[in-house]
Amino acid sequence: MKNLSAVTEFILLGIPHTEDLETMLFVLFLGCYVFTLMGNLLILLAIVSSTRLHTPMYFFLCQLSVCDIFFPSVSSPKMLFYLSGNSQAISYAGCVSQLFFYHFLGCTECFLYTVMAYDRFVAICYPLRYTVIMSHRVCAILAVGTSFFGCIQATFLTTLTFQLPYCGPNEVDYFFCDIPVMLKLACADTSALEMVGFVSVGLMPLSCFLLILTSYSRIVCSILQIRSTEGRRRAFSTCSAHLTAILLSFMPVVLIYLQPTPNPWLNATVQILNNLVTPMLNPLIYSLRNKEVKSSLGKVLHHLDLLSIKYLPPGGWVFL
Repeated sequence: MKNLSAVTEFILLGIPHTEDLETMLFVLFLGCYVFTLMGNLLILLAIVSSTRLHTPMYFFLCQLSVCDIFFPSVSSPKMLFYLSGNSQAISYAGCVSQLFFYHFLGCTECFLYTVMAYDRFVAICYPLRYTVIMSHRVCAILAVGTSFFGCIQATFLTTLTFQLPYCGPNEVDYFFCDIPVMLKLACADTSALEMVGFVSVGLMPLSCFLLILTSYSRIVCSILQIRSTEGRRRAFSTCSAHLTAILLSFMPVVLIYLQPTPNPWLNATVQILNNLVTPMLNPLIYSLRNKEVKSSLGKVLHHLDLLSIKYLPPGGWVFL
């Protein structure tokens, strides 16, 4: 009888068509990864340290920053590890973990963008009832709900993928374990599972996108009823950062999972943009257009400068 549990590890072949570019890619991706971590940590510090920012909008922005710290951390450390000349092997359990946490954090962000759109809808369309509708209890329920439903979706997709037997080739033609490339390695017919996965992966973002579209349609109608030009400008400014982040987040999902004929190089390029560049840009998107966040960030950086001077060792001054 054939052993269907033969595969105990997989080999990540990396980004297609990037041979002899490992050093350059390592430096580039390491810079993006560090910038992502630092940017999102600064956003967290800025919001936590300023009592003026302790509102539902910034509470959800904090949760988004946490997701943006962990989301690239699912695949980037391993990618940087083998780009630096180390082993490309990943254990079976490691591959399962990568796929689960990638979809858990990705789905959580998707639900979170929907919740943030609802928050803006309530703030602009029902400003007098905002604090009552978006109470601390409601915010906590919404925040937990995004993670809970993200976990359910990720568990379903991971179980769907790894219930299949993997008994033959173990070379993953990608830089991390994801559903499309893993199904190619299965020792069974995957056509039905591919259809179920396609519907599941497509239906969830589509549902979220329609809810976001509904919220912003109502928001635009309310903004157009504002008589003052300054009032309209402030309302549009509040929503523009969120809309930019939504487009950066949803477009890769459409390009990767819903294209009729997969293109490995295009998929890898878009996936890297989604994994590294979008989380890196989110702190810039939410801080550059927001005076309160910029002010709080300035105070945080000022305190960090004071701390670095305070703990500078004797004789540590350098004059150029």
